[in-house]
Parts: sequence; structure tokens; C-alpha cells
Amino acid sequence: MDSAHAAQDGGAGNAEGGVTDGLCRRDREILAFERQWWKYAGAKEQAIRELFDMSTTRYYQVLNALIDTPCALAADPMLVKRLRRLRASRQRQRSARRLGIEV
Repeated sequence: MDSAHAAQDGGAGNAEGGVTDGLCRRDREILAFERQWWKYAGAKEQAIRELFDMSTTRYYQVLNALIDTPCALAADPMLVKRLRRLRASRQRQRSARRLGIEV
């Protein structure tokens, strides 16, 4: 179940679907996973494949959709704001490179 479906399925207390406060179990696990720090290159990618059984590309697609939801912001405001800030910074850098501007 992805975060869009979790938000539509009813919100707090849905024990059958694992939805609490608008976030399904996978969404809460992804936020908890993102709180960790990674020392070695490739360690995070390997952990993503093992824990979530998805490619890193799909994981980051899910994560980007998740951090745009109000439920994720309510669940962990500091983490979600940090992830949004990092994403915006990477987007600015990509845009600047395409336009040939130094950032």
C-alpha cells in the first residue's frame, strides 16, 4: 500500500491495513530508515534492497511521494523538512548545471 492509498483508506487506527495517523507501516518504516546515517558507500542501497524488497530507484520514488504528504510531516517534522530541503538543494544544483550557472 503506498502513501496515497494510506491517506485515502481512513487514517488513524486502521489495524487491518497497518495505517496509523495516515501512514501505513511501510511509510513509518521508511521514515525510521531515513533517520539513520550511513558510513559506507553502497550500504544504504543494499539495506534498501534487503529491508524493502525494492530497487533504490523505486525506494526514492516512494520516499519523494511520502515526504510531500501532510501525514509524514506531522509524524516527523524535523526529518521531513530536512529531506525536503536536501531534495530542493539537489534540484537547484541540477537546474544550475543544465543552465551553466555556478551555484
